[in-house]
Amino acid sequence: MSQPKRARDIAQDLGISEAEYVNTRLARPAIRLDADWASLLHGLTSVGTCMALTRNESCVIEVTGTYGGIELGSHAGQVIGDRIDLRVFLGAWRSAWALDEAIQGDEARRRRSIQVFDSLGTAVHKVYLQDDGNLDAWHQLVAARAAQAPNELTVDPPTGPRPERPDGEVDLPAFHAAWDAMQDTHEFFPLLMAHKVGRVQALRLAGPTRARLVANTALDTVASDAATTGEKVMFFVGNRGCIGIYSGPIQRIVRMGPWWNVLDPGFNLHLREDRIATSWVVRKPTRTGVVSSLELYDAAGETIALVFRKRDDREHAEDPQWSGRLESLETRA
Repeated sequence: MSQPKRARDIAQDLGISEAEYVNTRLARPAIRLDADWASLLHGLTSVGTCMALTRNESCVIEVTGTYGGIELGSHAGQVIGDRIDLRVFLGAWRSAWALDEAIQGDEARRRRSIQVFDSLGTAVHKVYLQDDGNLDAWHQLVAARAAQAPNELTVDPPTGPRPERPDGEVDLPAFHAAWDAMQDTHEFFPLLMAHKVGRVQALRLAGPTRARLVANTALDTVASDAATTGEKVMFFVGNRGCIGIYSGPIQRIVRMGPWWNVLDPGFNLHLREDRIATSWVVRKPTRTGVVSSLELYDAAGETIALVFRKRDDREHAEDPQWSGRLESLETRA
């Protein structure tokens, strides 16, 4: 039996955004929610077990757990619950709906979700209540956040990738010095902004001691090793409004057509392996030593996923077995 088409794919077939598809109720009846994102996130802490889904064009991350540990600032915030770990950028959140759908036409089985979209009508985060979640609390949250007089939905036209600054205009000695002076991996994005460079451009200009191009088979090599050894890893998958994070071991790696998948209890990752244009081993200095990652990008230079080794104690240096494994990956010409 073929799987039913996902809303995202149906919307693409119709030539509209996914948010517009949900809003027209062509999908299934949906309740428009208000834009009090802080209250929505805090309300999710009461609903129990959920599956948190975050995606970009090439990768989907799904983690089952609970929402909690919510801290929101003026530009960014975090959710650190039981297994569910998010970084949220609420300035990009524009519209949301609660959906209550029959599963494959069986009215007795329901799929309940809250889906949030950006200004382009692209989903930035989705929350699916699980069977052992608190259904009463879910209904109370949806009722509390239902928009009383929702504005007409408008979506912005798609924009192309931001043009890169010419390499020749980058002050390489200053850029390298700022890279080497980093004390935390979270300083990397401000570094890009300060020197007006894109992510892949930064890796290209960093020099091989800081960033090294490797074969696009690196993900499977590194993940397969981790699955064999039981090593705990971290996957970061994000978009302009949310980054979903998984931390822990992985076990079952499965390929299905162009999709490279991790299919484990409580954690699924689905990645279009054919869309990996470049793979980089990246070394960033921190106050406790160098942190090494495998970073995957598509042909437009957009981030697909980042892979780190999980450190149970961030005050200690990185495990040399992890950095050695990344160093052993063959350099791509």
